[in-house]
Amino acid sequence: MIRIFIGFDSKLPALFHVFSHSIHCRASLPVSITPLIQSQLKNIYWRQPNGLESTEFSFSRFLTPHLSNYEGWSIFADNDIIARDDIAKLWALRDEQYSIMVIKHQYQPREENKFLNTVQTKYEKKNWSSVILFNNAKCRALTPEYVNSASGLELHQFKWLENEEQIGAIPSEWNHLVGYDEYATDAKMVHFTSGGPYFNEYRDCNYSDEWFSEREDMLKVKQIG
Repeated sequence: MIRIFIGFDSKLPALFHVFSHSIHCRASLPVSITPLIQSQLKNIYWRQPNGLESTEFSFSRFLTPHLSNYEGWSIFADNDIIARDDIAKLWALRDEQYSIMVIKHQYQPREENKFLNTVQTKYEKKNWSSVILFNNAKCRALTPEYVNSASGLELHQFKWLENEEQIGAIPSEWNHLVGYDEYATDAKMVHFTSGGPYFNEYRDCNYSDEWFSEREDMLKVKQIG
């Protein structure tokens, strides 16, 4: 069973569902997908917003190991992504020598604001935490108490790990940054990190036709009789 946690934002619920659909349609192994919905996390997530979060799951993503009982592996991914290949291929990259595995982007956002006019915060390891393979037993530092009290940079720059050697690398095609990475036909997951085709100003961005196609396929209801 491939265990996946996807960020959920109440302002953009369609993103979670489209991404989930794109995963299920291509998966060759059973997949369990859990949305990180704030209202369902009240017992373990009580952190107050500070105005810098661009999504409702900016910090709750780091509860993934706790929600997995610190056992086995889990994938976390942002919601503004579509899968274009079998998620089992990403799952197969798990390597027990690492505590986490990420795409190590060399990424500096150009804009000052991103979608919904939220501040585009710039920091080292930007976007590394948007797709994470968690080796849950090695992430016991991520208790609810720590996730609720640590600074944003401590969490997103993985300061809770003992050293950088605990961070393994995943090929970049598993978190292709639309609008920053050059268009690639072999991108396995595309990430509309600054804004996707569901916003008018990004309607014609790369892979927009695929997002709309995925949404339409998700909404299909086959008539019987």
